[in-house]
Amino acid sequence: MRAGRLGIGIIGAGRVGPVLGAALANAEHAVVGITAVSDAGRDRAEAMLPGAPVLGTPELVERSELVLLAVPDDQLPSLVQGLSDAGIWQPGQLVVHTSPDHGVDVLAPAMRAGAIPLAIHPAMAFTGTSIDLSRLRDAYCAVTAPGPVLPIAQALVVEMGAEPFVVAERDRPAYADAVRAAVSFSTAIVDQSAGTLAGIGVEHPGRVLGALVRSAVDNALTAADGQSVI
Repeated sequence: MRAGRLGIGIIGAGRVGPVLGAALANAEHAVVGITAVSDAGRDRAEAMLPGAPVLGTPELVERSELVLLAVPDDQLPSLVQGLSDAGIWQPGQLVVHTSPDHGVDVLAPAMRAGAIPLAIHPAMAFTGTSIDLSRLRDAYCAVTAPGPVLPIAQALVVEMGAEPFVVAERDRPAYADAVRAAVSFSTAIVDQSAGTLAGIGVEHPGRVLGALVRSAVDNALTAADGQSVI
């Protein structure tokens, strides 16, 4: 590894963790392991991080210089607290979570042990496959961190190929509402339109709607940035 590269442990083998781990591995960081509790998670980890060992959480944290917490939002507080109660967090260790809802306050138990807290949420919908690595290059990531270590979070995002933007701790709930609304409404609208087309006998309604939806969304996003649509 080059100087400055980190040993990264990933807690969570859902759609997000293995992808971000692969992105960081592409930046020459070393993945020391990943946790996986289901067959699907193990398969995903093997596909995205071939050769990375599947470890138990305590062992993984003890081996890692950067711990990536890619777990469901409602599991994050208890996970951080449980590892703190077990005395596993290490001074100087980077701890990154990917929840849209939380800033760094949720990492307070790790901070008290001397860990460095970072919150990084990629604003994109993940598939858990290599497709996400190319999509990540066009994505933005919300970052929240104490001022002195904010550049670390921003640098990690850039290394993953995305663009960082800062969200204040107090604004994380509003940010989470915004990204969830974008995903849920767009999904619901496509599902409704595709169902209607299928109901009148149109084959492959998703393909039929593809150019329409993408162009409409692109126009709306351009207008949202204050630019005119020609």
